[in-house]
This record gives sequence, structure tokens and C-alpha cells, in this order.
Amino acid sequence: MILKFILSRAFTGLFVVLVVVTITFFLLRMLPGGPFDEEKELPDQIRQNIEAKYNLDQPAWKQYVLYLKGLSKGDFGPSYKYVDRSVNDIIRETLPVSVELGLIGLFISIALGSIVGIVSAIKPRGLFDFFAVSTATALVSVPSFVIGAVLIYFFSVKFRIFPAALWGSPSHVVLPALTLAAGPAAYLARLIRASMLETSEALFVRTARAKGLSNFVVITKHILRNALIPVVTVIGPITAFLITGSFVVEHIFAIPGIGRFFVLAVSNRDYPLVMGITIVYTIILVLANLVVDILYVYLDPRIKFDKDGI
Repeated sequence: MILKFILSRAFTGLFVVLVVVTITFFLLRMLPGGPFDEEKELPDQIRQNIEAKYNLDQPAWKQYVLYLKGLSKGDFGPSYKYVDRSVNDIIRETLPVSVELGLIGLFISIALGSIVGIVSAIKPRGLFDFFAVSTATALVSVPSFVIGAVLIYFFSVKFRIFPAALWGSPSHVVLPALTLAAGPAAYLARLIRASMLETSEALFVRTARAKGLSNFVVITKHILRNALIPVVTVIGPITAFLITGSFVVEHIFAIPGIGRFFVLAVSNRDYPLVMGITIVYTIILVLANLVVDILYVYLDPRIKFDKDGI
């Protein structure tokens, strides 16, 4: 059953990727400007030769067909702005950096958000709960570039504990990882707290307490396990967002990740690079959601795999 479910989700994921590819491909060509529009206009002959090289002289539908043919072979095409470098090369070089940063940020956000959320739910309306909820609300509301700037000012400029930018050593990871994890950690803390408080009022929890079970068993086995179901739902998109890297965070800390190249690709109208990074992001999101769907079964015994999925 689980194999059928995975195959079903795989076909659905392929359809999602195809839809994203189609929409992104034609939207890029609807944007004003082009990949070879410069302040100084190119001679007509040179422009025609460049457009012919990249098939930009063909109708949009034909460009789309040619792109799908290359994509079916795993070829994202050449970059328009980075000479002698393909999109595959750029993604191969930059994605590991974003994945490393994203996984560290994911671990921090889940660990910190879970600890704060659980403690706040166990002792609601206390001093810690008030401080935690207030801090979480502030972190969710504050943009990541503000958090990054504050961390750089205190830990790099004022106290000189961590480097302010670049990538290479473990000390370079600390500030961007904390900046990346702050928002998701605050959101998870609030979600876990609210979910646990709601679950603690359920009838099966009251029954467990009436049976004389210890508070630790009630919290871990009955409340927390059931409260994690809505939390797992948001883990998928959060994982995809963190692994692919935050564009703003990578730009602030001058990290050579995939997000930084994406920003430059959009401004440069580098169509193949934008397409390649978008496809990678979509695939990661689809895979993360697949893992979340499988985890549902193990968290909630009422959910079972059947012939149609979950």
C-alpha cells in the first residue's frame, strides 16, 4: 500500500513540476526587458546572432518544446549571463551550500521551537509563557534582514564574536543560521503551544488523567503526539524554504548559495537559471510534502494507507 501511495504522489509531483515549469517559462517571457538588453544597445547583427544561439528567435511555444526536451535529459541549459557555465554547473556548486545552511537552520528552528512551545504549554499564563509568546510574536513579525542586521551589529561589530559575512568555517554559519531559523522557530513555538493547549482539553486526555497516569506520560504519549499532527503539516514547506536557502539571508551575509544566484538571475533576466532554481525548489517542496504525508500515518494510528492514498 505504501508503495502505491508513493507512486501516486510521485505522479502528482511530476504534474506539479510540469505546471510550475509551464507557468514560470511563459511568465518570464512576459516580463519587460530581455536577457541581452544593455544600457548601450547592441548592433542588430550581434543581437540576432546571440538570440539565434539561445533559440530566442523562435516562437515562445517552440522555445518551450525545446526546453522540455532538454529538461527530460536533465539539462537545464546554459546560463545567459555566466559565460561557459551551464545552469547545472551553477546549481551543483551552490545548492550544497544552501542545503547545509538550511539543514542547520531547520535543526535549530525545530529544536528551539519545540522546547519553547512545549514548556509554554505545560505552564501556560506564567512568566516564561508570557515572555516566550511575546518574543515569538515579535520574531514572526520582524523581517529576516532586520534580525540579521541586529545579530551582525552585536555579535560581529560590537563584541566581535562571529564573522559578519562570507562562508567557510563553522563560525561563519552561526549568524546566518540563527537569522534563517528565527522566524520558523517562533512560528513553530506558537503552533506547538496552541496545539498542545487545545489537545489537553480533549476527552481522551481527561480519561488518561482519570486513570491515574503520571503527568509525564499524559504529556508525552497523549498530548504531544496528537498535537504534533498539525505541526508536521507546516514542516514540509518550512523544510523546503530553509533547505533552498533564504534569498535575503544569503544576500546579507554574502553566502555563495543558490538563493543569491536566483536574485541576480531575475534581475539579469537569465531565464534558464531562474527556471533551474525554481524547478529545484519545487522538487524539494514536493519531496518534503511526501515525507510529511508518510509521517501522518505513524503519528496518528487513525490514518491508514488505502488504495487511493491516505
